[in-house]
Amino acid sequence: MIKLEYFQQSDFEQLIDWIDSPSFLMQWGGPGFDYPLDHEQLERYMEDANHKEAETLIYKVVDGETGKAIGHISLGKIDRTNRSARIGKVLVGSRQTRGKGIGQQMTREVLRIAFEELKLHRVSLGVFDFNNAAIACYEKAGFKKEALLRDFRRIGEEYWSLWEMGVLEEVWHKGV
Repeated sequence: MIKLEYFQQSDFEQLIDWIDSPSFLMQWGGPGFDYPLDHEQLERYMEDANHKEAETLIYKVVDGETGKAIGHISLGKIDRTNRSARIGKVLVGSRQTRGKGIGQQMTREVLRIAFEELKLHRVSLGVFDFNNAAIACYEKAGFKKEALLRDFRRIGEEYWSLWEMGVLEEVWHKGV
């Protein structure tokens, strides 16, 4: 089991260690970050996050047995008027913990926060079309593919396409 705890400055080094290439940084953080990831970028990312009226909640994922950070996830673009938000910055950090269902647990826990605590109606996310493991994980949590944004990001000399996915509160409450 995992638990989500607010990401803090003391967690910066662990996250920096996990982001080991420019392409991995693009998958995790998008165009708002430059490789190598550093404290200054993470401090900007944390500005105005993790308080009651914040538009962004940033979490480290903690292994319930060991108490160690094993991942990262955020719920951003929280729009309390339209009752929507967007999952982002999803990362199962350690290669040893990948492929063990941690991504599924992280996704379900952040959706629980979105739908049960924040009372949102819709949660969306974007995932690159080649990331089949992540797409399967999100579909198991109730997400549906809504649109393919072709050649959405340029990485070096190639383009990556992105699936936009979404899940609605009634799907969550039915228990996927």
